Amino acid sequence: MEEIKLSFSPDTPPLSVIAALSLSSSPVTIDSSSSSTTVPTFLFSDGRKLTGASVLLRHVGRSTNSLPGFYGHDAFQSSQIDEWVDYASVFSSGSEFENACTRVDNYLQSVTFLVGRSLSIADVAVWSALAGSGPRWESLRKSKKYQNLVRWFNSISLEYAEPLNKVMAYTVKKSSGKPVSATAPRSKDQPQAVRAEHDKGKPEVDLPGAEVGKVKLRFAPEPSGYLHIGHAKAALLNKYFAERYQGEVIIRFDDTNPAKESNEFVENLVKDIGTLGIKYERVTYTSDYFPELMSMAEKLMREGKAYVDDTPREQMQKERMDGIDSKCRNHTVEENLNLWQEMIKGSERGLQCCVRGKLDMQDPNKAMRDPVYYRCNPMSHHRIGDKYKIYPTYDFACPFVDSIEGITHALRSSEYHDRNAQYYKVLEDMGLRRVEIYEFSRLNLVYTLLSKRKLLWFVQQGLVGGWDDPRFPTVQGIVRRGLKIEALIQFILEQGASKNLNLMEWDKLWSINKKIVDPVCPRHTAVIEERRVLLTLTDGPDEPFVRLIPKHKKFEGAGEKATTFTKSIWIEGADASAISVNEEVTLMDWGNAIVKEVTKDENGRVTALSGVLNLQGSVKTTKLKLTWLPETNELVKLVLTDFDYLITKKKLEEDDEVATFVNPYTKKETLALGDSNMRNLQRGDVIQLERKGYYRCDVPFVKSSKPIVLFSIPDGRQHQPLAH
Repeated sequence: MEEIKLSFSPDTPPLSVIAALSLSSSPVTIDSSSSSTTVPTFLFSDGRKLTGASVLLRHVGRSTNSLPGFYGHDAFQSSQIDEWVDYASVFSSGSEFENACTRVDNYLQSVTFLVGRSLSIADVAVWSALAGSGPRWESLRKSKKYQNLVRWFNSISLEYAEPLNKVMAYTVKKSSGKPVSATAPRSKDQPQAVRAEHDKGKPEVDLPGAEVGKVKLRFAPEPSGYLHIGHAKAALLNKYFAERYQGEVIIRFDDTNPAKESNEFVENLVKDIGTLGIKYERVTYTSDYFPELMSMAEKLMREGKAYVDDTPREQMQKERMDGIDSKCRNHTVEENLNLWQEMIKGSERGLQCCVRGKLDMQDPNKAMRDPVYYRCNPMSHHRIGDKYKIYPTYDFACPFVDSIEGITHALRSSEYHDRNAQYYKVLEDMGLRRVEIYEFSRLNLVYTLLSKRKLLWFVQQGLVGGWDDPRFPTVQGIVRRGLKIEALIQFILEQGASKNLNLMEWDKLWSINKKIVDPVCPRHTAVIEERRVLLTLTDGPDEPFVRLIPKHKKFEGAGEKATTFTKSIWIEGADASAISVNEEVTLMDWGNAIVKEVTKDENGRVTALSGVLNLQGSVKTTKLKLTWLPETNELVKLVLTDFDYLITKKKLEEDDEVATFVNPYTKKETLALGDSNMRNLQRGDVIQLERKGYYRCDVPFVKSSKPIVLFSIPDGRQHQPLAH
């Protein structure tokens, strides 16, 4: 291997180059003692030289093999990376530093990395420029000014803490003379999940025996329901490993059970996979291989490695539990093949039979006790109709198709751990190439059903509006509730491929989501219709006037909204009840007012207020900051919808009867009025209603008589059950 030495002046260390070398574990000798070297230089053993930090950084990016995509996955990404590497120098210009922070902060609103889906030298260049700026960046980092940029910086600092802390030894805080720490500060604003990962270290997420460029993975859902958050973890881990190892992902529909499957599920699974941003080489179906699977089953029968069994199902299950051989286990090859033909025809005799693998009925692992390979099923298949009367089981078809399709690593959740030995034994009996299984923990969430059978029950009982119901843990359901896919990806990748089984709180996921939507979503105003109170400002404008104000005071990209100012304004009934006579209050986006009169009915409920403006008053001195709406006919009708968990038990066990734990009150609708700007909302838009929370528009404005429907988005605070 060619020897390379990095030489530079100790006063001007090329942090980006040192970081790239450390991250890629490149075997380069570092010499920082050369005061004669003013420009960072690579000295090659044959006398050649490369000079200049950006040149050296690009060389490391091109030459490393340990970090896929470090210099992009294609020519376009490489060109994007070049742009960022060149731009990073702007951070060294004192006058342009905050402008550069603003630009990158805006760019990072909806992406995790600067280019593509993985770390590149673009990230290294900008990260190093910020880290090397010392106290200036440290002070901004602790503020809330550049939330996207800080999130990105801290995320990289956490993910690559060890190599980056080595880098920071080369720079010193001017004020204290102590090395700057690359590790992200554990602030109260940082997601709890991130802090936990910081404490315990990142989990290992390497694939055993994986080679860059040779990894082939598959995501193989059964088309018997919509994609849910548990499937999403498997899908996104496949995507992650494919990108990391420059491999590929196949989408395969495991369509071996016609009783549960349909084209509707296939179409929506494809849609959901697209929503997750998963790029795949092709779509295949297990049913594509039915002829080959039948031939393999027959081959195993001829070799004495499988047999046809007509033992009744309950008796068969008992014999498997007790380790008792079936009376059919020693059938002759001819007897097996005759019964096999009856199964193929779907005859009355065939319907009594199944094919079982002849493994080991005394194995302590019950998954090895002659599993079923084939069953008779006369139902029509959603894709191939009535061509077959027999269908392979998952245990038989999965290892076969994995091997035939060239899959190198099969990712599956640890709930299948006991069946791993069976998987390998089936491949061995078939005489096929071995496929490595890689386990990860199933994603379990509190008060959440991830069983498609139980989810289907809710749909069939009419307890939800469909598979995309916002109370459902399906991808379509949680997106409709207001979850950003970027939040889901971050949530899952923060867990890595951990094998630890744990019950996760939804709060962590919604906290991440809030950090994504809050910096950019427009602000609007709503007043609950019931018991709203009119506040008349006696010195208010005689004629209404309109003023344009920002929809988001810290994000110009949210645009502006037209706010109408009138003599009489609507406020919340609860706010009106809290106001005392002669109390000064703040009307948000207007100024202060002093309430002079409070009118109540015979029950003591406030029915009207009267007051005067005091626009010179200090906002800091008032206790109540009130949202309000003008008294005009331009206001829009709203339905504010809140949701609760579908079940009342934190974790349902497999044998729990779901009907016993159904939550009877999971949806609450509140009528409200909203500002006129909400007429422009589109379905899927996320907004914040001042003092109420975040909402996603599910039904936009159509006409004045039809309300806009907004779904409440959890913000990560502790869940509170719906109040009747």
